[in-house]
Amino acid sequence: MTAVHKRVAEALQVLVDLGMPRAQQNERSALCLLALLNLGPRKKWANAEEPFMGITPIMDWIRRHYKKDYAPNTRETVRRQTMHQFVAAGIAAYNPDKPDRPVNSPKAVYQITRSTLELLRNFGSTNWSDLLVNYLSQRETLTAKYARERLQRRIPVKIEHGKTISLSPGEHSELIRAVIEEFAPRFAPGCVLVYAGDTEEKWGYFDPELLARLGIEIDAHGKMPDVVLLDVERNWLLLVESVTSHGPVDGKRHAELARLFADASAGLVFVTAFPSRQVMARYLVEIAWETEVWVAEAPSHLIHFNGERYLGPHGPSGQNE
Repeated sequence: MTAVHKRVAEALQVLVDLGMPRAQQNERSALCLLALLNLGPRKKWANAEEPFMGITPIMDWIRRHYKKDYAPNTRETVRRQTMHQFVAAGIAAYNPDKPDRPVNSPKAVYQITRSTLELLRNFGSTNWSDLLVNYLSQRETLTAKYARERLQRRIPVKIEHGKTISLSPGEHSELIRAVIEEFAPRFAPGCVLVYAGDTEEKWGYFDPELLARLGIEIDAHGKMPDVVLLDVERNWLLLVESVTSHGPVDGKRHAELARLFADASAGLVFVTAFPSRQVMARYLVEIAWETEVWVAEAPSHLIHFNGERYLGPHGPSGQNE
């Protein structure tokens, strides 16, 4: 057996000993574990390390040290089918250097947890079994601790008197909160929140019964806007895209949203929200006509792109309804 095959087999045994689900007892997960430990084929377990590593660096490390070449389109598989489970089990920590880093940040990193590192440095030793039993006895408590810490970093959003939801941390969620707490009271007072997206969970907040009463059935695979508000008094649906790193309501997105909400009994109003005018400036040429733009740093102002009506729905041809 070569050094490479022997080391991968050892990492697989570690995953089994740690009680990882069968779906993570595979070569991919074993190699990811070795990457988190910076443990090459001939390096001793006692010399395992704890570098910060993102998904792409992990795949590059595996290619360099174990000659296993994962295609770029397998990044999501590595993230969702291995690293998520490592974090959930307390084997790895997510963004330990900056816990409030946005979930979808390209700078996201993982690191082997200190207790796991100390355990694995003893793999193959005479006291491995005793150390493993002690480690596993603390796993449930540690996993619950990580979950609580993640929950504490979530962003609270007031959606009505006495009712609050929470969104995953990050600039995008902060802008969604501003839309709900600052934009809505100013430009659609008394409106009702129908939907708010979340980078961790697509359906961060959703009122399907309200949409059904408006004649709308949403396909679970449809790309919802970041926020949907119902202006009850004027019978308008405000479809808001919050832009921090992705595009505004351009012509293509306008058409997509119009199709998604085509059966609505309420008029459709398309809004793009930006955190600042500096960010808005990067997207000015893309913004569709007959839409609205709101900037969080100047919350009392609204920018209208053409048309006679300042804020309101428009027909298919762009005429006021």
